[in-house]
Amino acid sequence: MDKKWARAWFAATAACVAVGVIIGVVLSWQNHMPVVAATGESYEKFGGSPLGRALNDFAFFTVQSNLIVGVTCLLLAINPNRPSTVFRVFRLAGLVAISVTGIVFHVALGDLLELDSWALAADRLKHFVVPIMAVVGWLAFGPRGLTSPRIVKLTVLFPLAYMLFTIIRGPLSSDWYPYPFANVEALGYLKVIINGVWIGLLFVALAAGAAWLDKRLQTKEAVSPAQRAD
Repeated sequence: MDKKWARAWFAATAACVAVGVIIGVVLSWQNHMPVVAATGESYEKFGGSPLGRALNDFAFFTVQSNLIVGVTCLLLAINPNRPSTVFRVFRLAGLVAISVTGIVFHVALGDLLELDSWALAADRLKHFVVPIMAVVGWLAFGPRGLTSPRIVKLTVLFPLAYMLFTIIRGPLSSDWYPYPFANVEALGYLKVIINGVWIGLLFVALAAGAAWLDKRLQTKEAVSPAQRAD
């Protein structure tokens, strides 16, 4: 791995996250950022006060996924050698989460809003640019060898924690839910819990796939220098 290029890529990814999230928060504060309600209807006012609207931005899985990717990439830009278990879990969880964010947005959510200007810029950064940069950066620069069966299992903590956070926060924020699958008011607790289990299983499956690919890439990188020596 070329550490110079890796650090530059990770730093650029973190910068894209920061710009996208900051623009979104500012627009929500100013009440200029449309939001899709759990019912599927588009509306602008959510959260009441400017602070409430800005804080609601952080309730979205998209924003939280971007933040995990941004923080882990920033840490890698500062120091690519980070073997701690906590970092390894967040690195893999961020990769899986941002991949899910990009795929789900383009398959199911991309046509729900008509955006322009700064709102469109923030949307593209969070749903298009960052997911691509995160995946490409992981494939190209790794770091390799940070995954294991234990790390794969621990990644499920993020989606489960997110669902728990959403279920608890919803009633405390005038029954506002960022996504239909987490809407306790409409679906009931049992259905939302079942949805959370399915999301957790999907997360583990994707994390396991990423771990398998990581191992293959690590083996390939280890073999290549020997082949060049021959």
